Amino acid sequence: MLSPQEAVAEHREDATGDLFGITELCREFGITLRTIRFYEDKGLLAPRRVNGARVYTRRDRARLSLILRAKAIGSSLAEIKHYLDLYGTHGEGRVQQMKFVLQRTDQAIAELEQRRAHIDATLAELRVINDTVRRGLAERR
Repeated sequence: MLSPQEAVAEHREDATGDLFGITELCREFGITLRTIRFYEDKGLLAPRRVNGARVYTRRDRARLSLILRAKAIGSSLAEIKHYLDLYGTHGEGRVQQMKFVLQRTDQAIAELEQRRAHIDATLAELRVINDTVRRGLAERR
């Protein structure tokens, strides 16, 4: 029986295109095996099996990259799955994906701007309190 690395190497020679082993993806993206398996369990990734080893295509690799980018900006797994499912088998849903991203980023930008305005107001209030206390202490010296 071939090792996972040998199976991946053997299939790379096929016309199926580049294939990647799970450890390759973990190293490339700085994540754990458990993370990739979690995404598989959630239906976000669906690797092939070759001699019992997980084998990932370029499409799987691209999906993993998108998953990690989306997580980094605060997207939920449900949102990520919805986004990935919009793509379709051959990219026929690309326009729907772009509309979804536009709506999601508009919403995230608005939320962050609102939070920033709240933080700015809180900072201004804290500065007033801080200055008042400093003057009060200076007058008592």
